Amino acid sequence: MKYLTLILFERLGILLVIAFVLTRTRGFRSLLDREFSNKMLLVHACVFGLFGIAGTITGIVIEGDTVATRDVVLTPVGDHQMVAGSSLVAVVIAGLLGGPVVGLGAGVIAGAHLFYLGGIGFIANSLVNPITGLLAGWTARFFSNERVISPMKALFIGVFPPVLQMHMLLIFEPNSTAMIDIVNTIGLPLVLSNSISIAIFTAMIKIVLSEQENEAALATKQAFTIAEEALPYLRKNSSREMAAGIADLLYDRLDLAAVAVTDEQTVLAHRGMGDDHHLEGDQIVTSLSLQALDSREMQIAYSRSDIQCRHADCPFEAAMIIPIINTHDSVGLIKFYFRNAQHIRPVEIMLAKGLGQLISNQLNTIEAEKLKTHIRDAELRNLQAQINPHFLFNTLHLIAALFRKDSEKARHITVNLAHYMRFNIGLVSASLVQLEKECQHVSAYIEIVQARFPSQLTIHFSEPDEISHVSIPPSTIQPLVENSIKHGLKNVTDGGEVNVTMEKTGDNIRIAVSDNGSGFPEDILKDAGKTLLTDQQNGGAGLYNVNQRLISLLGESAHLNIRNLPERGSEVYFTIPYHTEIEGGKPS
Repeated sequence: MKYLTLILFERLGILLVIAFVLTRTRGFRSLLDREFSNKMLLVHACVFGLFGIAGTITGIVIEGDTVATRDVVLTPVGDHQMVAGSSLVAVVIAGLLGGPVVGLGAGVIAGAHLFYLGGIGFIANSLVNPITGLLAGWTARFFSNERVISPMKALFIGVFPPVLQMHMLLIFEPNSTAMIDIVNTIGLPLVLSNSISIAIFTAMIKIVLSEQENEAALATKQAFTIAEEALPYLRKNSSREMAAGIADLLYDRLDLAAVAVTDEQTVLAHRGMGDDHHLEGDQIVTSLSLQALDSREMQIAYSRSDIQCRHADCPFEAAMIIPIINTHDSVGLIKFYFRNAQHIRPVEIMLAKGLGQLISNQLNTIEAEKLKTHIRDAELRNLQAQINPHFLFNTLHLIAALFRKDSEKARHITVNLAHYMRFNIGLVSASLVQLEKECQHVSAYIEIVQARFPSQLTIHFSEPDEISHVSIPPSTIQPLVENSIKHGLKNVTDGGEVNVTMEKTGDNIRIAVSDNGSGFPEDILKDAGKTLLTDQQNGGAGLYNVNQRLISLLGESAHLNIRNLPERGSEVYFTIPYHTEIEGGKPS
């Protein structure tokens, strides 16, 4: 018995090696994921049936209580001989993984082979295989919440098929002394070898699943990392700069032969092998690329003919074509090229799909952010373009009064009012203006205000030279000056001062508006400019609007800073880049 057990384990070792190779096949994954179709059920039944036949062929021939031969069993055996193999191992695994249909199919195939080999008890051996496959499939339903049954449970289940086989042998041969001798000889070795082999096989599957899950986790992490690193390139306005950055990033981070990025018509960037004939500017003409754009689904080329490259020495044999989708439309493609089709594993497919979805989602988010920024910017510009009717009526009343006393000054104020109104009307058409024009706007406002309050306040305004190339959101400084006059100096009847200063500090220009008024109340100082103050005190809305436009157009570093001065009054200041040039109404 000990000798027979060792022989059975020796033969099962070979089968377990074959089983390990089987777990690495592409189709085995669908079995683990319970992705069943009629075609796949048939394929899996045949594969496990052949695995069962292999278990029979590598078995041993028993005659009475002795081993008749240790050779592989390829031809029918004698009438008093029986094949003791491990076909039940394959049938049980088929049932546990594939359910009753796969288990029954594999059992029928393995049983038919045993029927062909004949020998004593061949009918019982032929029937026990399909019955075992069916029972194993039904048993698996009790563990349907587990992706793969645990090895300990498999060990327990594996005890019953050999016991069932021994019972059926005795039922079909009740009065045979030879059968009793055979059952006594092979019973315990078969129970031990079969149950342990089934447990080992399920443990192997657990390992495979663990590897796949680890690969999937790494692929997911890599996809998220790459997508995050791609954000600065996706925000670029130039499509070629964006494509070049994405191609460089993907080629550096992934083990690929080459990477290409396209728009809907042409190749924008190509990195890696084949750059002598896969050129930037080439038109998209391959059928899979056009199909990916039309269907908005990833396409895979597994051969040179699918890639459709006309160059005789093209190094690529496979490719993955990933559509980039923006608001339900394909706006471009990312192509991964491989030198061999075997390099496209499930983990690469998962990574490619994940990257495509993440980059598409980021593009949608960026577009939504841009749209939101444009809408908010337009609303703020429209709001700032609205001339305060009180300011306009008071200025017109002042001009009318001056025409009787000082007509020259009245004409001067009229010209300044015209400049002021023309600038405000132009606010709705530009996101940024030259600082020089902004200063002219502020000067016009100051001239008007000082003409209205000649003895009440004095406004000092200084600007540096060479500011024509500096850009600023329009009507940024004037609301700060107006805020100092209306709120900072509202209780000052004489000696009020407002200072508007600009000074270059390194690569920036610091612009500040200060006054000698009452300052900001301490309870709103920390929120002024950052939140929209509902009570409208201390210029809550004006400061907030200016701050929002500075941040959205020039970045967080341009935000307003507000402080109360040590003696009296307050100061509102911000810094903008010194070399900010206007290009299409936006900073370049």
